[in-house]
Amino acid sequence: MNLRLVSRLLGIVSWLIGLMMAFSLPAAWPVFGGQSQFEAAGFWALIFSIAVCLVTGLWLRWLGRDAPEALYRKEAMAVVGLSWVLATILGAFPFYFADVVFCGEAGEDVPMGIVECLFESQSGFSTTGATVLTDVENTTWVPRCILFWRSSTHFLGGLGIIVLFVAVLGQGSAGKALMRAEMPGPQKEGSQERMQHTAWTFAAIYCFLTLLLTILLKFQSMTWFEALCHSFSTMGTGGFSTLNASVGGFQSSAIEYTVIIFMILAGTNFSLLYFSLMGKPSRLLKDPEWRTYAGIIVVATLLVVLMGLPATRVQGDAEISGSVPYETAFRNGLFQVVSVLTTTGFGTEDFDGWSNFGRGLLIMLMFIGGCAGSTGGGMKVIRHILFVKILRREIEHSFHPSVVRHIRLGGDSITAPELPHNILVYFGLIGLIFAGSCLALVAIEPESTWTRADLSSENKLVDSASAVTATLHNIGPGLGIVGATKNYAPFSAPAKLLFIFLMMLGRLELFAILVLFAPSFWRNR
Repeated sequence: MNLRLVSRLLGIVSWLIGLMMAFSLPAAWPVFGGQSQFEAAGFWALIFSIAVCLVTGLWLRWLGRDAPEALYRKEAMAVVGLSWVLATILGAFPFYFADVVFCGEAGEDVPMGIVECLFESQSGFSTTGATVLTDVENTTWVPRCILFWRSSTHFLGGLGIIVLFVAVLGQGSAGKALMRAEMPGPQKEGSQERMQHTAWTFAAIYCFLTLLLTILLKFQSMTWFEALCHSFSTMGTGGFSTLNASVGGFQSSAIEYTVIIFMILAGTNFSLLYFSLMGKPSRLLKDPEWRTYAGIIVVATLLVVLMGLPATRVQGDAEISGSVPYETAFRNGLFQVVSVLTTTGFGTEDFDGWSNFGRGLLIMLMFIGGCAGSTGGGMKVIRHILFVKILRREIEHSFHPSVVRHIRLGGDSITAPELPHNILVYFGLIGLIFAGSCLALVAIEPESTWTRADLSSENKLVDSASAVTATLHNIGPGLGIVGATKNYAPFSAPAKLLFIFLMMLGRLELFAILVLFAPSFWRNR
């Protein structure tokens, strides 16, 4: 393991994070942030955090001085995994230095501890959108410039720290290794020389769509501050909002439909978006993964609207019998289906009040995710397609053992012998991690957590399972204690550390993090 080279590259990542923090400084002034006065605490918190990033970068670069240039697969995976650990730590400093607070058990102001700061930072960079903040609209609790930094972590995490790294700096033959470690889903091979071009294309489309969405939201009654924050969260499929009620707080159907369209785009393979922009939309329509992705959205929305929405609605303190207007029901159902499938996690209403069928359907969508090569998290649609095809082949092989049948995708045969093995291993690992994490959370979290939140502890198992699902697949909100109108603040520090680990695992699709715990990974060749 070439640790000096890894250290040198991590130093550059530290500087990139510090540079992104600098873009949050203007939000400390009322002219951009919209608050009543200059936020000195938030401004200096960012300045100190930027200084930490610069010093850390210098130190890591010094440790990596005179490092050999050769970057192999082990070093690439180490850079990717450690970059997200480093980003989590550095990204937590603005919350800590600004004395950001959240509501405690008795309603008092409680400063975020180290674990809470790390949780919020990792949730941002992993584009999960889970939060421990209970009132983001309270500028005395959360300075606007810190709120902007919080959304900026979605932008950087959605783009991918390493994709940005390859796009801006390039690493020659190392570009391919870095890109494949950052986005390890099923993908076609490409020449090493094209990897930086691919990263630039990915970054350009991502930034173009973010800018376009920002302009559209600005002309739909948002301020520039709100538009930028929600654009970062939408294109990064993160879910952080500037309102406690999320996107639903704007009470605008135009905003909701606009966000729906861009969430769908964010969950689409960016290679297909590139071909569409180049005048070849047929590539998008012919792609089996995208057709399945679109089909899931259509079918799931219809099922939610027909069977998942509540039979009553609340107006004031009274329940009104009968369904909501057709357009509202369709919009709410479509928004939540797209938000959960793409792992964005925005909300327009409390889907925890839906029928058991509707809530169960959303939990199923959490296990699917967006397309490979998108900013969406989850297991990816392509893996589910291949998993079904592998199962069908194995079932046929059980009664026709002599038949040799290749897996076909989009008319092409997949001849890579390791692909079925990799898919099955990935699904197996997800199952083991999910089951183990659920049991661990049930064991370490006391029932008093539910009692203090005025919830029944009888729901502890289901709520714990939904919390693990929502963090492992980078969704954010779940059911019950972590429902659409609640947050992760009630959980204990050990539980939050577990969630941090799960969010990181989900964002890097397991292996780039799991290898860091293998002693053989760090041994010299």
